[in-house]
Amino acid sequence: QVQLVESGGGLVQAGGSLRLSCAASGRTFSSYVMAWFRQAPGNEREFVATIDWSGPNTYYRDSVKGRFTISRDNAKNTVNLQMNSLKPEDTAVYYCAAARGISYRDSSPGRYAYWGQGTQVTVSS
Repeated sequence: QVQLVESGGGLVQAGGSLRLSCAASGRTFSSYVMAWFRQAPGNEREFVATIDWSGPNTYYRDSVKGRFTISRDNAKNTVNLQMNSLKPEDTAVYYCAAARGISYRDSSPGRYAYWGQGTQVTVSS
């Protein structure tokens, strides 16, 4: 079992940057596919980025490609999301999620068994 705690959200102007971090408990962290999702008011939860268990394979939604970077450090049980060139439409609650036994290209929220509590990201225009 994995417990996830996000941090790093906040208020930033358009064009700015934020770095989200997710700290995971559990000795088997390295065997999990990790992901970031987000949910804006009135919208469904959508995937942002995923990373496979070893780190080299990543997958991004089209609207964040070239601006966001997901990374993980299995020695520290952390996964990060570096967000650059932020836009007002990036405003949402961002969630860290974990799953075992799936492809890193699996972007359906229902496939992820473990979730953090979320962190708010607000981008002002």
